[in-house]
Amino acid sequence: MGHVWIILTVAAAAVQTLRLMQQKRLRGLGLSTAGASFSRFLYAAPLALALLGILTAWGHPFAPLGASFAPYVVAGAVGQIFGTLCSVALFAERSFAVGTAFTKSETVQAAVFSGLVLAEPVSTLGWAAILLGTVGVVILSMKGGGFGGLWNRGAALGLAGGAFFALSAIGYRGATLAVGSPEAFYRATVALAAVTAFQTVAMGLWLVWRDRAELGRVARGWRATMPVGASSMVGSLMWFTAFALMNAAYVRALGQVELIFSVAASVLFFREVVSLCELFGIGLLALAVVGVVSAA
Repeated sequence: MGHVWIILTVAAAAVQTLRLMQQKRLRGLGLSTAGASFSRFLYAAPLALALLGILTAWGHPFAPLGASFAPYVVAGAVGQIFGTLCSVALFAERSFAVGTAFTKSETVQAAVFSGLVLAEPVSTLGWAAILLGTVGVVILSMKGGGFGGLWNRGAALGLAGGAFFALSAIGYRGATLAVGSPEAFYRATVALAAVTAFQTVAMGLWLVWRDRAELGRVARGWRATMPVGASSMVGSLMWFTAFALMNAAYVRALGQVELIFSVAASVLFFREVVSLCELFGIGLLALAVVGVVSAA
């Protein structure tokens, strides 16, 4: 079981790349940033709740929830909502691959939060790998503008998104630890069902208040939005199970392999050009991934 979290994290990163590609296309269908983000929660919640129902029907007793479960669920869910909004908005600022790279500042923040909030510190080798990955992200963010190119709207969105995603990772790790069951998959399912249900209600109420017509557009585009929710649920279940097994900082650091997948998607599906500088940054990220696996 020691390496299961590695397999789950890499698989989750691949599925997340697919889901982000789907969300980019939703923007092309006329959905707003909020609408494209809401679509991932709308169909994921019923699937997660159904899975929890199946596990219960098959005889798994409903495990007790610790007092910290609800606060961690809310913190993680809110962090993911705002992180997703920042991530989707980034597509209007830079290419698909580089937009995704900006959010990877989350790894350093997740490592700090992991030690402060969950008392799960990162080793020296782990920190070295995380910082190496951060250098790769900085190099990627320099495309076309040197260091001056770092200070723009895209950088601000990416850094904010990274902070929110770091918060969500710590929240999800904490939520899985607050479920009183020895089975990681069950703990992950309980946490995911609670999180997606909260996110669906919260985002739905937001759209009712700010843009009620967007709800109709999401509903009418169900053929395009439903696959987003389905892939989101599958990917999230793998992320949550990995969080249930391993320190959130290591999971998110290894999850940087998603950037390599996103570059491949940029070239193969969106016909975007990736520079040599970006490839060098990706190489550093690949070394960082190896370091994270060794440190964990």
